[in-house]
Amino acid sequence: MNEKTRCEVITGIEEKARMMRKLSVDMGLVAVKAGAGAHLGPGYSMTDITASLYFHIMKHDPKNPIWEERDRFILSKGHGVLGYYPALALAGYFPVEQLLTFDTDESDLVGHPCMNLRYGIEASTGSLGHGLPIAVGYALGAKLDKKNFTVYCLLGDGECDEGSVWEAIMTANQYRLDNLVAIVDRNRMQSDGLSREIIQMDDMAEKWRSFGWLVREIDGHNVGEILDALHIKSRPVGRPYVVIAHTIKGKGVSFFEDDNAWHYGRLTSEQARQAYMELGFSTDGKETTRC
Repeated sequence: MNEKTRCEVITGIEEKARMMRKLSVDMGLVAVKAGAGAHLGPGYSMTDITASLYFHIMKHDPKNPIWEERDRFILSKGHGVLGYYPALALAGYFPVEQLLTFDTDESDLVGHPCMNLRYGIEASTGSLGHGLPIAVGYALGAKLDKKNFTVYCLLGDGECDEGSVWEAIMTANQYRLDNLVAIVDRNRMQSDGLSREIIQMDDMAEKWRSFGWLVREIDGHNVGEILDALHIKSRPVGRPYVVIAHTIKGKGVSFFEDDNAWHYGRLTSEQARQAYMELGFSTDGKETTRC
């Protein structure tokens, strides 16, 4: 694409990501009323990635969610739904208003994804370490059935402590799954604290390389870098590909950022008002006039 078109695409994705973060605040308030909290930090760190996938990179059709040639997205870090459900709603898989049922009784939009192809949710995840194995199965199945689609799997860096992740990494290399793209949300935090203090993995890129994957490291909040890394021309032939996206937990709202208290937290009304304002909305979450 030319420079003007590229700029327009990036600006459009950034606007989608801003709206997704606002909708996440809405969902967080609903969760509090339902007697729960919400994983705002993990959702915010991945929002720019999911916005780029759903609004530019992936081949999908909300009007035909079981289209066989669609690309598949697996959210392995299932607790990150606040950076996932808003993308599905804005893409047209279900009404945006349905986000306001989040984590309430009888809602289809629960705290971890529950497989629902009509809503574009390809797999039930949340038990960490399971998403990449599922994605490997989808990608291998596509190879065997000679289907032309890509499987994208988003993992957390803390999740990479799980042995099942590394079994899947080895299997993907064994079968040369070049239709599989893993993305690691490298926000360097997990529920119990700093990832390096739990299991030190500062050399994560080298670990993936040693298992036969092509590795690319990017700024996970720079939409231009995300698009370049996920473009089909960046992908290798004959081997799987991982993008390690360096992110900030809670990115987008100042008091969420790098504060692990927001791994899972309960928003107050005052905190929600401040978050809305920082995202460019009025204190009640309404859109404001922007120049």
